[in-house]
Amino acid sequence: MCGIASVFLYPQQRSPQVWEGIRSNFTANLLFNEQRGEAATGLAIINLNGQTWIDKQPLPAHKFVSTETYQNLLQEINQDTVLILGHTRLPTQGTPQDNRNNHPLQAGTVYGIHNGHIDNDRLLFARWGFVPQTQVDSEIIFRLLADCSDNCPQEMELLALFKLKLSNLEGKYTFLAIDSRVPQRLLVVKHNNPISLHYCLESNTLIFSSSYIFLRKRFGKAVINECLPNHHLAVFRTEYLTELRATPWQLLNLQES
Repeated sequence: MCGIASVFLYPQQRSPQVWEGIRSNFTANLLFNEQRGEAATGLAIINLNGQTWIDKQPLPAHKFVSTETYQNLLQEINQDTVLILGHTRLPTQGTPQDNRNNHPLQAGTVYGIHNGHIDNDRLLFARWGFVPQTQVDSEIIFRLLADCSDNCPQEMELLALFKLKLSNLEGKYTFLAIDSRVPQRLLVVKHNNPISLHYCLESNTLIFSSSYIFLRKRFGKAVINECLPNHHLAVFRTEYLTELRATPWQLLNLQES
């Protein structure tokens, strides 16, 4: 069990008060998800031009958010930011003392966070000829996505290939992933592990959390619980965020023939 705490943003100017609210809500989300994993905590910030900042450490969230590095990194969030990824880790394999095993993970230009366990990761590494760069089962998810992105530039063909390869995963998993070359597109898969979300009108942001309770306490009855059906890949886009709010631009069923 791990915790996901993330924000998908429409890139725009906001008042200092709104920016402070975004940072405060993200930190509170990360802290609330500490109960889902205390071994390590991580943060990634991705801008519209693909520029990315990452910090992850083998610390529980309450210590991580107190570090100077974390506080400084939060100040990099600005009108160009499209995604803030946060993760709290409860290891199933791979020591948190090796930071390569902690999330967010990177595979080429793909960055992602994962809650769950992939049961057949070693089989898939061998099948696709990948050499593991970490000790964690989560790596196979983002290696598959990176391989798709490198070899299939057309959008619809790419999503079909994502669907085909992700359907090979066995286990319980939920993950968020983004390719820094196309940072306006966020991929979310929910497969028997929780994810809840809330569209915040004031800040024009979509907030994801493994904890429905956190979102409900923070934002009230407007929170959508378990809105994504199981076994689906959801594609969110920044350009549709204002119009569609919490509604995915596209859903692909990973279990269709």
